[in-house]
Parts: sequence; C-alpha cells; structure tokens
Amino acid sequence: MNNKGFTLIELLVVIVILGILASFLVPKIMEKPDEARVVKAKNDIKAMETALKMYKMDNGMYPTTMQGIKALIEKPTIPPIPRNYKPGGYLDTHKVPNDPWGNPYIYRSPGDNNRPYEIICLGADGKEGGEGVNADIKSWELQ
Repeated sequence: MNNKGFTLIELLVVIVILGILASFLVPKIMEKPDEARVVKAKNDIKAMETALKMYKMDNGMYPTTMQGIKALIEKPTIPPIPRNYKPGGYLDTHKVPNDPWGNPYIYRSPGDNNRPYEIICLGADGKEGGEGVNADIKSWELQ
C-alpha cells in the first residue's frame, strides 16, 4: 500500500508546533517596527548623501536649501541652475522621499557649523529632539 500525504494528526501536530513558535516570536517581532524605521531613515539619509556627492561632482555645488532634495530628482529651475545635471536625476525615485513615519526630511545647504549640507529626520514623533525612536537622525552624526 502506497500512503502519500499526511494524516490529520500529523497536520494538527504541525499546526500546534507553529502556534507555539508564533506565540514566542510574534511579541518580539511586534516590538521591532520602529527600530526598523530608524534603520531605514539612516539608510535613506546615506543614499541621499551619496546622491548629493554625485550632484556636486557633476555641478560643482550642492543644491541650495530652496532647491531642496527635489533637486536630486529633477533639474532645478531656481538659480543656481546646474550645468551638468544628470539625465534621470540622482535618486532612484520619482518623488521627494518622506521619512519612514511619513514626514518630510529636512534639507539645508549650507548647514550649520560650516557643514556643506544637512539632512535631518525628526524621528517617530516628527518633532525636534526626543529620545529612542523619537530622537532626531542627523546626517552629520551618521559618519
């Protein structure tokens, strides 16, 4: 006799085992979304920094505060107009990215303390300052 497949008891045992594993793993996973958003914000800022450096290599300057991050997606129409703007832009997106909590990134150029630019994410609360997942994520602190 050729028995292919699983019996009802075997399936129930597997379901019970998966249920036990899920009861241990789900609470751990549920605590991680904000931590994952912090990591994503840091990666977004690093990607924008890379794009800004390519923009400067091509055009000899960083986009101004008025031109903003949008200058990495489409050629600015506000002076100073870049002369060697890369067709297709410098970021792999068609719209200005928001932080993982849905708030806009803050871009300034020039930045404070002689920094050529600054990119800031205000964290989960969307307000300046804060601790933990509410803390600001600043480009110059990621080095």
